[in-house]
Amino acid sequence: MNAPTLVAVDVGGTAIKGSVGSGPPRASDEVVRRPIPADDPPAAVEAVLDVVVELCDRSGEAAAVGLVVPGLVDDAAGVARYSENIGWRDVRFRDLVGERTGVPVGFGHDVRAGGLAERTVGAGHDVDDLLFLPIGAGISGAMVVEGRMLTNPYGGELGHVDVAGAEDCVCGAHGCLEAVASASAIARRYTRATGTPVRGAVDVLAAADRGDNVAVQVWDDAVAAIARGIVIYAGLLAPEVVVIGGGLSRAGDRLIDPLRTQVHRLVRMQREPRIVASALGADAGRVGAALLAQRALEAARPASTAITTKRNGP
Repeated sequence: MNAPTLVAVDVGGTAIKGSVGSGPPRASDEVVRRPIPADDPPAAVEAVLDVVVELCDRSGEAAAVGLVVPGLVDDAAGVARYSENIGWRDVRFRDLVGERTGVPVGFGHDVRAGGLAERTVGAGHDVDDLLFLPIGAGISGAMVVEGRMLTNPYGGELGHVDVAGAEDCVCGAHGCLEAVASASAIARRYTRATGTPVRGAVDVLAAADRGDNVAVQVWDDAVAAIARGIVIYAGLLAPEVVVIGGGLSRAGDRLIDPLRTQVHRLVRMQREPRIVASALGADAGRVGAALLAQRALEAARPASTAITTKRNGP
């Protein structure tokens, strides 16, 4: 029996990534990328739906769709409540995709989907107490506690934990982790201190490696802030493993090694977590979307069987 064909779509703040695959989801599946219309939430919704339909048509026989989006997401209701970057509110994505495609739909939050992927086939494989912490333009967390993914739409906002300092945050507070340690914050803080524009955190790290003292300080401040955020989390939910994902994870040992050192220095009574880099990188959300599609298909099978039996019965 052939494995079912699954469509997986991961929506970010600026782009939509999607793929078609069969069998277990893979990071190596061919990926389609489309931009998200800026400052036009209705057009952004249509762009997402268009990518889903395009991939379903391309597959010829999609059995299910998995879709994950950023912002405040109500997984159970299948609704994207709000996205600060995109601007949409209360979008019934699961219903809309189901109406357009006629197949089962798995829907969820992009970071929680990434956490599901890392726990299922990635760096946190089968770990029951796990924090997946992607660090990119923003910072958020997927929390697995005693084997269960926490799905509260307001949970996991580690980027807005106060790690001390006076940096202004887009949320209106000061000293938030995201204001110091997100990839965009690292670039912004370096440019502000030097007057030299940079493309992103990767340029700041390169400057630090060349001995630029300002870059070294900005990078060290970011690492220290992430460590404080992890220790705060460890004091509450005691993860066995923290998986660092997002664009910043591409720094590899230049991030992970000093982060381990800082966390080790800060822990007292907390359980010290093992800190590792994401195994799936930028594909974590999309692989998680494929897993949600797989779950939706499995959940639909008993109902489909029951309907078939009724129709064929006396």
